[in-house]
Amino acid sequence: MTALDLETAQKVLDSQPFSRLVGARITAFGGGAATLEIDGREELQQQNGFLHGGVLAYAADNALTFAAGTTLGPAVLTGGFSIQYLRPATGTGLVARADVVHTGRRQAVARCELFTVGEDGTRTLCAVAQGTVLNAMSS
Repeated sequence: MTALDLETAQKVLDSQPFSRLVGARITAFGGGAATLEIDGREELQQQNGFLHGGVLAYAADNALTFAAGTTLGPAVLTGGFSIQYLRPATGTGLVARADVVHTGRRQAVARCELFTVGEDGTRTLCAVAQGTVLNAMSS
């Protein structure tokens, strides 16, 4: 089994073409948690200047799955997730912090909070998500 650490997690993320496109990076990984960050570039905005909801959903999906990977191992797939948008995502960046709530042999349930980052570094909660991640090796 591949050692799971922050450097390995970033390599896995970098192997995803879409993750490279949005410029995602893993800034924390381990112990049932993962944090993914994305800079708030204009190309990621919708017509009103907010980060597109699809970018938030992408960040939640990956943060949930990486968090679960710390408890299930490296071969994981998203089983499903839901996201609730609380306020428009504005600012210089996005932080998605996910924590595992429960892990079994075949799946884990994780929660994610998504924050926008203001010019002064202040974080504001803009969405929450919850999902199920499957151990691809137990299928």
